[in-house]
Amino acid sequence: MKRYIITLMALVGAIAFASAESRADRLIRELNNPKSEYVFVAAHRGDWRNFPENTLEAVESAIRMGCDIVEVDVHRTADGHLVCMHDRTINRTTNGKGRIKELTLDSIRNCKIRTGHNRRTSRYKVPTLEEMLDVCRGRVLINIDKGWDYYDQILAMLKERGMTNHVIIKSSKSPELVKAHLAAHSENMLYMPVINYTYNGWIEKRHRQLFKDYLNSSLPMIAYEICWDGTMKDEHKIFEQVAANGKRIWVNTLWDSICGGTEKGLEDDRAVWGNEEAIYGKVLATGASMIQSDRPELLIKYLESKGRRTLK
Repeated sequence: MKRYIITLMALVGAIAFASAESRADRLIRELNNPKSEYVFVAAHRGDWRNFPENTLEAVESAIRMGCDIVEVDVHRTADGHLVCMHDRTINRTTNGKGRIKELTLDSIRNCKIRTGHNRRTSRYKVPTLEEMLDVCRGRVLINIDKGWDYYDQILAMLKERGMTNHVIIKSSKSPELVKAHLAAHSENMLYMPVINYTYNGWIEKRHRQLFKDYLNSSLPMIAYEICWDGTMKDEHKIFEQVAANGKRIWVNTLWDSICGGTEKGLEDDRAVWGNEEAIYGKVLATGASMIQSDRPELLIKYLESKGRRTLK
């Protein structure tokens, strides 16, 4: 009888553990809550100030720091593997040379990643996307940049791991093209369009129309990523339209040309020395509730002081 009770208790515990809500699940629930006041912090290429960018170590550090989203970049090797790296070549971030699409995974793995802001080699290796997913699974959401062209390959990895709805993928493709692609699958990643108001010219003209097309589409979107350089008038109307559309606003506080321009830029490096309110306060004033940062620890502390980090 005693053995039976112990076995039963172990079974109940196992079921409870299996059905327990992961942090990633809680984040998704909060992300989909229209009444949420929570501000999501995304670590740009992981915690790259303390570890080499786009490495497992950089992402692990960002997760332990309390980030909600880690942003990673992907490219495909000559033999069909997806690796986490921002550039098209391995020249800047490793001690090797060559274009990723012309190199095999093994040849890239034989290179060492540069550390200390790419000044010296380290023991770190270039990770595959599969390895990155395994580190993040259940613990954090993922924003995969440069991944749209590999959508089907990425989706298969996510389905295998049961984490399809824990990943945000983005593009500046037309809503018609995106909608047609998503319709080909029974389940999809979360989608976010990127709108660039970065300078006057044909690119801005194209993105003005792209923004209108997305506002008028029925495409399921989790947020709009808005980039602006301060050259456009009435930028606040863009943010107001996103809010009226019932979607979240994603802002990047990485460098001034994509978050307000050189005169009024809202980038992270202006938030140091006690200037958090002057910078991050203005970011919140745009209505942004998803912020990609190069200084996530600083941003998290600021948001906590404002009561915007309570995860229900």
